[in-house]
Amino acid sequence: MSKDAVDTATATEVARTPADAGDAGYSKDLKARHVNMIAIGGAIGTGLFLGAGGRLHNAGPALAIAYLVCGIFAFFVVRALGELVLYRPSSGSFVSYAREFLGEKGAYVAGWMYFLNWSTTGIADITAIALYTHYWSLFTDIPQWTLALIALAVVLAVNLISVKIFGEMEFWFAIIKVATLVGFMLVGIFLLATQHQVGGTTPGPSVITDNGGVFPHGLMPVVLVMQGVIFAYAALELVGVAAGETAEPEKVVPRAVNSIMWRVGLFYVGSVVLLALLLPGSVYSADESPFVTVLSRIGVEGAGDVMNLVVLTAAMSSLNSGLYSTGRILRSMATAGSAPRFTARMNRSQVPYGGILLTCAVCVLGVGLNYLMPSQAFEIVLNVASLGIISTWVIIMVCHLVFVRRARAGLVTRPTFRLPFSPVTEITTIVFLLACLGMMANDPEVGRKTLLLIPVIAAMLVSGWFAVRRRVARTADRELTEFTG
Repeated sequence: MSKDAVDTATATEVARTPADAGDAGYSKDLKARHVNMIAIGGAIGTGLFLGAGGRLHNAGPALAIAYLVCGIFAFFVVRALGELVLYRPSSGSFVSYAREFLGEKGAYVAGWMYFLNWSTTGIADITAIALYTHYWSLFTDIPQWTLALIALAVVLAVNLISVKIFGEMEFWFAIIKVATLVGFMLVGIFLLATQHQVGGTTPGPSVITDNGGVFPHGLMPVVLVMQGVIFAYAALELVGVAAGETAEPEKVVPRAVNSIMWRVGLFYVGSVVLLALLLPGSVYSADESPFVTVLSRIGVEGAGDVMNLVVLTAAMSSLNSGLYSTGRILRSMATAGSAPRFTARMNRSQVPYGGILLTCAVCVLGVGLNYLMPSQAFEIVLNVASLGIISTWVIIMVCHLVFVRRARAGLVTRPTFRLPFSPVTEITTIVFLLACLGMMANDPEVGRKTLLLIPVIAAMLVSGWFAVRRRVARTADRELTEFTG
């Protein structure tokens, strides 16, 4: 086939590919290094730096298996999203794809559940930042809600300046997290190789075999931590949102997505295996980073200060990403009529400030939660956010199923970068995610209460749809008239 014929065929395909009106007006300032580090930042967060301690205590060394299993399914989700991105890059990401493959109702549910995820995660993040800051005596006299408000103001300012500043901030946040993990793993490998005692324990396989084996408390605790492990992987889907603001998504996205798998294996599974070989699971605790637990037992002064700075960075990174992604998602929804009109507004730096400010408004409610219930704020919002994460990932896989079906019917063309073994991969992933949701029923303290919120959220979504459906229909009719006329 001649070059002209190829170009003509490509142009025809592009013309057939639906565009998202919400994609207009963005700059393309995110570089390959920014997107790669956003992918790393999404894969490494407080779920590992802080959450792994309590999970190791409950599940033992088998936590590594939980991280590996959840990591594989998380990779499938991002791989599916990556294929959709290469089909049609969009800052509206999966909301834009839900609109195309599931209709406006699907896009409405996808967008608002994602907003629920990040707005509540934002509350968890500012709560975590305030708690971490209180670690240092210099800040103990400052009320928790004040520190939460300051953190929110700083990250809001960064997001409103430009996407390039956001990218730079995420780049350096990710560098700090990766450097810390690599440094710890080198220390852990040295301790293993030299048989250096850690708090009176000689590291090695005997630490596992002498303390109940890989499953010291049986299989059920491992099953129960799955939902928390999925939360640890939340934000991986940011790669799809960021692709809409990079100049060469076809080069950047496959590299970033494919690298997620080995990062999960190295950083999550590798770190947990090392931790399990260094100290018994019973020594770790939810109140302290497992890395601090190890370093403090070998006499490293200031280990707590260093790790506290890192988890503080991870929480700031998560908040930064949440404001970034919800701003873009809400703009995509607003241009279709399913979100408030002001969330479609952009400033001179081509930043959708309306959606960012709406997310911040919800986070301000979180500042109030920190004022009223400082000790319970983190746990409350964390579980609500998990509902948003699971629903978002399920919607991505459903969109991909419809996309593949249309491709087989000859309606769309799949890129060469594909999710393998479709539709088995999507169906298996959806079943796994819904099973994790069901597992929350085994947790009477928090999990069951969280599941009781599902009918409430469903009622809010239904009533909200009836409030916006006419505007959505008018917007769709106007776009159709502009396209055909």
